[in-house]
Amino acid sequence: MFKSISISDKKIALILHAIAWVIVIIIPLYLSNAFGDGDQHRLYQFYVHTFSAVLIFYVGYLWLVPKFFLQDKKALYLIILVGLILATYGITSFINENLLSDPVRDAKFMEAFKKATGEKTPPPFKVFGFFNHVIASVLISGFAMGLGVMEKLKQNEKKQKELEKEKLNSELAFLKNQVSPHFFFNTLNNIYALIGIDGPTAQDSVLKLSKLMRYLLYESENGETQMSHEIDFMKNYIDLMKLRLSPRVELDIDFPKEFLDFTFPPLLFVPFIENAFKHGVSSRDRSFITIRMKIENEQISFISENSIGKSSQPSDMQHSGIGLKNVRKRLNLLFPEQHKLKIEQNEQIFSVKLSIEIKK
Repeated sequence: MFKSISISDKKIALILHAIAWVIVIIIPLYLSNAFGDGDQHRLYQFYVHTFSAVLIFYVGYLWLVPKFFLQDKKALYLIILVGLILATYGITSFINENLLSDPVRDAKFMEAFKKATGEKTPPPFKVFGFFNHVIASVLISGFAMGLGVMEKLKQNEKKQKELEKEKLNSELAFLKNQVSPHFFFNTLNNIYALIGIDGPTAQDSVLKLSKLMRYLLYESENGETQMSHEIDFMKNYIDLMKLRLSPRVELDIDFPKEFLDFTFPPLLFVPFIENAFKHGVSSRDRSFITIRMKIENEQISFISENSIGKSSQPSDMQHSGIGLKNVRKRLNLLFPEQHKLKIEQNEQIFSVKLSIEIKK
């Protein structure tokens, strides 16, 4: 009945339905006993009409709307609905005229009506009753249709969110695989070269590389991590990238040291850092890389700037553009209306400015 909502919401909906029908049953009974004249026929007739409305509502809500209206079978839906309305009218009329009729009461009512109006011909009560039944049934069916459409929209929204989550996970896996092969291959080569020159630095680099591998394999697997761990990852990543830099590259690295820790999606800033080191390093000319992050007032401010090296190839820039495009998608899915990303580029400088509002 409530496939598109959670278990707790289903229980709440069932309770609300039960309360509503208990109220519908109890209030007329109370009013009849408190202020009525002891005649229960009108009360029973009210219940007959009420249960016919209940039948129209739940048949439409549970069967007609999901099976026909939402399946683009609107003509068949309309035919069955008209048949249901006519059938319920026939059943209620039969019950009221044959099982709940009171000839004595009806005769007194008609005599009082003639005296009050002076009319000898009784009004067409059956016609009025038919139109009232049709109008009430159409309104009830429209309400059932509205609820059914809302349920369908909720279900589609839930499926869309699941698809977006799967897409995020696949993009994260792609990003992890993208970081791993080339980066680890180059880092191992650098460490190998350091072993005979600077043993302590080589040992420290191996330790940092193992931390990166552990982070990629385990800590970021669930799609979220602690911000402190993410910052440690970025620091180790940058330290290992430094191994292949020449003294002609100026680095300005600044990460927050003290802040209230919180969970955060992993590897969100890594494509910007990777892009800076990939295109901001020149083997001949002086170049620079600036990476700064601040966390204050429930906001993350991240800045990455780098010079554009003359050795950068168009294919490299195109590959970088794909990576940045994936970051935009992740930001739009993870932080809709909560982030601002500004990317600027000229002939000499490439800059990224990202601010994210966080709810701890």
